Amino acid sequence: MAENVHRLHPEDEKSFRLAPQNVEAEQALLGAVLVNNEAFYRVSDFLLGEHFYEAIHRDIYEVIGKIVRAGKSATPVTVKTFLPENLVADVTMSQYLARLAAGATTIINAADYGQTVYDLAIRRKLIEIGEGMVSVAYTADVEETAPKQIEEAEKQLFELAEKGRYDGGFLAFNAATAAAIEMAAEAFKRDGSLSGTATGFTDLDRMMGGLQRSDLVIIAGRPGMAKTSLATNIGFHVAKTWKGAVTADGHRKTENGGIVGFFSLEMSSEQLATRVLASESGVPSSDIRRGNIHESQFSHLVDASNLISQVPLYIDDTGGLSISQLAARARRLKRQKGLDLLIIDYIQLLSGSSKRAGENRVQELTEITTTLKALAKELDVPVIALSQLSRQVESRDDKHPQLSDLRESGSIEQDADVVLFIYREEYYLKNKEPKEGTPEHLAWQGEMEKVHGHAEIIIAKQRHGPTGTVQLSFEGQFTRFGNLARDAYLPERME
Repeated sequence: MAENVHRLHPEDEKSFRLAPQNVEAEQALLGAVLVNNEAFYRVSDFLLGEHFYEAIHRDIYEVIGKIVRAGKSATPVTVKTFLPENLVADVTMSQYLARLAAGATTIINAADYGQTVYDLAIRRKLIEIGEGMVSVAYTADVEETAPKQIEEAEKQLFELAEKGRYDGGFLAFNAATAAAIEMAAEAFKRDGSLSGTATGFTDLDRMMGGLQRSDLVIIAGRPGMAKTSLATNIGFHVAKTWKGAVTADGHRKTENGGIVGFFSLEMSSEQLATRVLASESGVPSSDIRRGNIHESQFSHLVDASNLISQVPLYIDDTGGLSISQLAARARRLKRQKGLDLLIIDYIQLLSGSSKRAGENRVQELTEITTTLKALAKELDVPVIALSQLSRQVESRDDKHPQLSDLRESGSIEQDADVVLFIYREEYYLKNKEPKEGTPEHLAWQGEMEKVHGHAEIIIAKQRHGPTGTVQLSFEGQFTRFGNLARDAYLPERME
C-alpha cells in the first residue's frame, strides 16, 4: 500500500505546482521605481500591471504609472494615497511601500527585473493556453475538428507573442488617445509625413493618408484593368522602403515602409517576380519571359534582381486556400518574419472554412470578407484584397465601376474600410477600333492619344477620408503604374 501511495505522490505534487513567479524580482523592481522614477521608463514600454503575479504589486505598479505619466513624483508617500491602507494583519500599506523603497539599491538592474517579471507572466499565459488545449482536445465534439483546434491555438499563441497577453476587454480612453498621439508623432518620421504606410503614389497617399493599420482595402476592377499590377507596385514600394528597429523588449518595430506578405492565389511566384522585374528594370515582361534580352538590358535586370533579393517581400502562391488557412499562415509570417502589409490576389479564389462552403456563395464571401477585416485588426496591419466586379459593368455605356457592382459579392462593400476601383478607358477604346482609313478611325486615334497610358483610381468609399478620383500613368509592357503631374488630379466628388 505504501508503495502505491509513493507512486501517486509525484503526480499529486505535479497537480499542485505553483505557477512560474518571482515575487522578489517584482519587489526589487517596484522598489527601484519608487526610489528613482526614471526606472519606470526603462520597463513601461513592455511591462503592464497585469504581468505581476501578486495582485497588490499590480495595483502599486499601475498607481506609480499614473503618477509618473502625470508628470509628478511617485514616492511611498504619494503612492499610498491611492491604495488601501491595510495590507495584511501586521503590515500597513505605508510600511510595505517603505520596505520596498528601503530594499532598493540601484536602478541599473530595473530593466532586467522587468524582463524577468514579463517573461514569467508569458510563461503563466502559455500554461493557461496549454491547459485549455488539453481540455478541448479531450472534450471536443464532432464539429470541433483537430485542424480548427490547431488554428485556434495558433491564434492564441500569436496574440500572446505579439502583445504579451491574449485576453480582450475595454481600453481606457486615455490609452486610446495616447495611441492616437503616438501615431501622429510617428507620421513625421515616415515618407511624406503620412499617418499610414506610403503606397508610392503621391496623390493617392494625399487623399488616403497612406495605408492605415487595421484597414481592409479592396482594389476592384474588371479583368484587364491591371489590379494585380497595382497591388504588386504598392507591395514592392512598401517593402523597398522598409526600415526597422528593435524595441526595448526585443520586438521588431517598423519605422518606415514595411514587411509585406503576398498571397498570390492566381499567379505563380515566378510570374509575380517577372512582373516586379519588368517594373523595376524597365525591360518588358514579355521580353523577360521569352529571354529576348539585349546586352544593354541585362545589367538593368541584374541591378533589379539584386534589389528585389534584399526587400522583405514574402510570396505564398498556394492555390485553393481556405480563409482560415490564410489567416493561420499570415499569423505565422508575422510571428516569424514580421508583417506590416498583407495582400490577397484575389478574394473570389478563397474558400470558406465551414463544411458547407460552396453551397451558398454569398454567405461564403461574407465569411471571407468578415474574417479579412477581423484579421486586419488582429494583426494590426492594412490588408489589401483584390476583387473581381460583376459583369453588369459591361452592359452600361459608361463603364466606370460603381459600388453597386460589388453587391453581388456578399458583404465586400460593408466590411471594407476603403474601396478603390481601377478604370482604364484605353482598354475599352482599344476594342472599338473602326476600319482603318475612315474618318471614324481618325477620330478614334485622337481619342486613343488622349487616354493612352492613363489610369483612373476611383476612391469610391473611405471611412476616414474623402472620395474622389486620382489619375495615374500606366505602362502595360512594364506592368507599372506611376505618378502624373499634379494638374491631372480630379476634384472630389460630392456624395
